[in-house]
Order: sequence, then structure tokens, then C-alpha cells
Amino acid sequence: MDDGNSHPILSTRVHDRIKLNVGGKLFETTVSTIRTGGSDSLLAVLSARPGDDLNPIFIDRDPEIFSVLLSLLRSNRLPSTARRFSNQELADEALYYGIESRLKSALLPPPLSGIDASLVTTIRPAADGFPSAFTAASGDGSIWIAHGGQISGYDWNLTHVGTIRTHLNDITSIRRVWPEVAAVASDASAGLHFYDFSGGRHVGSAHWTDKSDPRIYKARVTAIADSSSSVFSSFECPHRENCVLVIDKSTLQISLELGRQSGSSAKTIVPGKLTHLPESDLLAGSAVTSGAFGYTGYIRLWDLRSGKVVWETNEPGSGRSSRFGDSFADVDVDSDELTMFKICSKSGDLAMADLRKLGDDPWIYLKDKNPSLRNTSAGASSVIHCYRKQVFVGRERELEVWSPLEERERQGEESENRVSEGSYRRNFVDKVEGSERGIIRRIEGGGNRLFVSREDVEGIEVWESSNFSGAVSVL
Repeated sequence: MDDGNSHPILSTRVHDRIKLNVGGKLFETTVSTIRTGGSDSLLAVLSARPGDDLNPIFIDRDPEIFSVLLSLLRSNRLPSTARRFSNQELADEALYYGIESRLKSALLPPPLSGIDASLVTTIRPAADGFPSAFTAASGDGSIWIAHGGQISGYDWNLTHVGTIRTHLNDITSIRRVWPEVAAVASDASAGLHFYDFSGGRHVGSAHWTDKSDPRIYKARVTAIADSSSSVFSSFECPHRENCVLVIDKSTLQISLELGRQSGSSAKTIVPGKLTHLPESDLLAGSAVTSGAFGYTGYIRLWDLRSGKVVWETNEPGSGRSSRFGDSFADVDVDSDELTMFKICSKSGDLAMADLRKLGDDPWIYLKDKNPSLRNTSAGASSVIHCYRKQVFVGRERELEVWSPLEERERQGEESENRVSEGSYRRNFVDKVEGSERGIIRRIEGGGNRLFVSREDVEGIEVWESSNFSGAVSVL
């Protein structure tokens, strides 16, 4: 008899079994199975109730999707029948039952391996399909895409969760600095601005100002990076004065100014890329420019405790004599492995440096063991991105990956050397189909995904590892 205090959905248990009537279809399973969904799930609550009523509980939900979720609880993996439903349909039902974390673990892609990566989808914001910038979350592979003055968010399932409008007409830089806060900027407007995505509101701004120097005004942002406690942003004024500002995350106030300089030469232009190195608390900054005589640029490391430059290289002007004039077209830093990579503008070669052993000439030029993969074109339009111990390189329309070799594969090399010309193997991720698409402009990793944007092409490409990859292996 109902005493008035029972749950609206009642269940019956016989020993360790429980019966559920979901949408008119009868299911019988064990209490231990449905409790694997977590103690806070609806199913766990049902299993904890006394069962003197022999009638199965009725749950007014889709029985076919419930069958998929029940199989997930039983085996910790999705059955083949899950392909009949969209990820969003599965996620909606999992949310109802309170087992969304189990579904998320099952749906997320396997660890990203560039050799086995394939293009799984392209995300196109509805309002404006041409993205101007994007930022990916390293944890779950969610992404925020800037298009025009708007930001569209896509969750771990790549489902659109909302779009907010900022006061900017065209966002050209964006960085997710908190789970729900983005730092955004435009090369057409001054300042760095912070927006709360969940509330769609502006929460603060940072501007580079100096009352003692009238040249410091209307400074625009060219790069954004962050650490657990700070945001780093490079600013440039109309008369080319530039610097890097360190902004306290807790107050959104400027705490330090780094490397003020006048950008009248290649050695003093504003940094276009910033990376924080948490292990040593260094900030890496690089700048590249091109003209009639080729590429020029610099790489610098700032010690954030002292605010001073602790290492610097300029190109052309440093490095091996045989490499003079083959300046880098792009640079990236692997903050986890403490290595740095550059792509040469003329030869297209990839070079690597150990950040623990920097000197006047720290570069090791990586070599392909397969002659068929040697560069046939320059690297002038190349971009580079380090992620999960791999180096992804976009050479115009083609995407390739350099993966580290295991110790047993590095035959004939000194074991104490972390970096050598045979440390990495090169493979094409996208070669044939990529030639039909636009030039790669940006690569960024997030979770177990790789995101790629192309010039004058709508949307952001999403690459994941799978057993049905179109990668070309040279093993």
C-alpha cells in the first residue's frame, strides 16, 4: 500500500533482480548492474527502495535507447545498436537516468594518434560559417568558435550549447582561460576582454596604458596564452610599440609588463604566439614576418619571476652557416616534453630543440627515413602545433604528423640523447583529399581531438583516431 512517501516510480526486486517497464517493454536486470551508473543516478535510487510490489516499475521513456544504456552498464561499452541513434539522443536519455558520465566515457574518442587520425566531422556555426578564431578545451575536447563578433560553444559531444554576442565586430583571438570564461580580442579594436559564456556577459577588460608615454594608446592584442593563475597577452600600439602583459586571473588586473619595445625592425615586432612553460615558469614568445627577402623573426624565453629574457634567437642571424637564410615560418613549444619545434621557410625542414639544453645553436634537423616522404616544397605557408607528444604540421593543404619513436626503434643512437635527427617518424594524416581543400591556417588539439581551420573554408574540421583512418603509414 502506498503510504504517501514513496518515489513516484516504484520498483520490484526479487533477491538481486529488478524489473523495469520502459515505454511498454519489460527489462529485467540485477541491482548491481544498475548501481554501476553511480550512487546519484535515478536507477541507483530505484534499486535502493524496498520491493514488495511484484509489478514492474513503469518508466515513460524510449525503450530502445534504454536497451543501449543498459548494455553500457552491463559491459562498459556501447553495443552496435547504438549507431541507430544520434549522440545527442543518447546523451538526453543518459542525462534523464543520471548516467551521463558513463555515456561520456564511452562516446569520447580514443587517445589521439596522428598516424591513425581521420576527419570525422566539420563544425559550422549557423550564423557565420567562416570562423575567425577558436579555442579547444584540453580535457574533454569541447570547443568555442569565434565567428564575427559572436562565440558559439560546442560541448564534449560536439553539440551546440549556445552562442553569445560580444561588443567586438570581429574576434581574431580567443582563449578559454576558465571553464566558462573566454579572453577575446580583435585586431580592429583595443584591449583584451573577458566574457562569461554561461551568462553571456562581459566581466572585465585589460588595456595597455602608460600616462608617461603618449605613444601607448589603442593597443591591440596579437596573441593570448594562460597558466593556472595568469593570462598572457601581447599588445601592439598603432606606432608599433609592443609588449607582453601578465594579467592576474583572480582580479583581471595587470600584474607585470614584459619586453616593451618599438617594433620598427624584425627583431622588435610584436610576438604572434605565446606559450607558458609551467615546469620552469617561463613564457615563450615568437614573432615571424615575411617580405621581399624572405622570412625573419625571433624566439624569446622570459623568466616570469624576474621579468627578464633568459634565452633568445633571431633568424636570419643565428644557427648553422649552412642554414643561414632558411628562417623559420612557424614555431611551437611542447610544454610537457620541454621541446621546441620550428618549420623552415625555404627547405620545409622540421627542426627540434631541447629546452633543457639551449645554446647558440640548439637545433636538430629531423630526417625522414623514407625517401618518398622528403620535402618537395618550401615551408613558407606552413603552420605547426605540438600536442600529446606529437608534432602536427600543415603544409599548405596537406596535414602531416611527426611521432616520437620508441627507444627500441632508435637503433644506433646514443641513449642519453633526448633529441636526435632520427627521434621522430613522419606520416601523412591528410594528403590526397586535403589537396582539394583550402590552405591550413590553424591547428589546435583538445581532449582526444585535433581541430583544423582552413583559409576561406567554412567550419572547423574535427580529426579523431579510429580504426577506419585514411592515414598513409610508412611503416
